[in-house]
Amino acid sequence: MGIWATQVTPRLVAAGGEDDAVRALRARACRGLRGEVVELGFGSGHNVGLYPPEVTRIVAVEPSDVAWELGAARRSRCPVPVVRGDLDGQWLSLEDESADAVLSTFTLCTIPDVHRALAEVRRVLRPGGALHFLEHGIAPEEGVQRWQRLLEPLQMKVFDGCHLTRPIDRLVEESGLVIETIEREYAPMPKVMRPWVFAYLGRATKPY
Repeated sequence: MGIWATQVTPRLVAAGGEDDAVRALRARACRGLRGEVVELGFGSGHNVGLYPPEVTRIVAVEPSDVAWELGAARRSRCPVPVVRGDLDGQWLSLEDESADAVLSTFTLCTIPDVHRALAEVRRVLRPGGALHFLEHGIAPEEGVQRWQRLLEPLQMKVFDGCHLTRPIDRLVEESGLVIETIEREYAPMPKVMRPWVFAYLGRATKPY
């Protein structure tokens, strides 16, 4: 990893402004979380303040020391205890069936081996536990998809491996989790942003 990935990208993501509409989508992704929650790609803590009172602890999976440091102020204000867990969502040290829920917001786009990461999610979830996700990915229209494929190489360089063309719903299903609810739509942003903002918002459970 070069200096851009380790020093610049985390600051760009942390400083990126999110309007009320995106914040509302994050809140919906957090709805229904409870107990011990593993958050993939905690970053600087954009979801802090949105966790329901039923959450007892957040185990933050975050590879970037810079992002973790940038989130110190948010974590200090969080009423829910937040502890830093593993650095890599592809290899979790958590015990089997030890988590009540997993939260992933704008993270599955970046993990290199997303299949491995989702297998780890399934492993650590208790039966009946759920993955709550809000992700961007491949759009349904062919014209937007062409732009996504064209822009993806640059996107991956600037944002440390972030893909634009991952079919989030299919990836989740292939992991063995069962999708209970899902919405697929563009985030409320200008049409020029469509290659980046086709969103998948949903919940998938681990079968008993």
